[in-house]
Amino acid sequence: MTDILFVCVHNASRSQMAAALLKHHGFGRVTVRSAGCEPADEINPLVAGALAEWDVDISGEVPSQVTYEDVAAADVVITMGCQTYPVAEGTRYVEWVVPNPEHEGITGIRPLRDDMDRRVRELLSSLVDGRSPRTAVRL
Repeated sequence: MTDILFVCVHNASRSQMAAALLKHHGFGRVTVRSAGCEPADEINPLVAGALAEWDVDISGEVPSQVTYEDVAAADVVITMGCQTYPVAEGTRYVEWVVPNPEHEGITGIRPLRDDMDRRVRELLSSLVDGRSPRTAVRL
């Protein structure tokens, strides 16, 4: 099973959203985790609200610090805006250029949610189709 780790700065919005959507669509076919370089104290409530509109619940999630062990256990680490994170040999790293919704209202977060949903569906599809994770994450 492929292990995907999503990393953003605060682990309160982008990485949590990506992880929740991949878990939602993955039905246990991939291992999914998220972490942050500078974790916030709590999940962005507007991001949680945008996901709740699709019956995806992240209200119980807690932002966490990315560790060497996290990245070493991952097959692919997808970063979003995080400039400093541990590097483990043999782990693939891919940057998704995704805007930080920290200062967005719900109307600004919905398009991000929709884009993130497209990205994770494409990632999942490529993994299920047997393409390599490196190919899969060039979104």
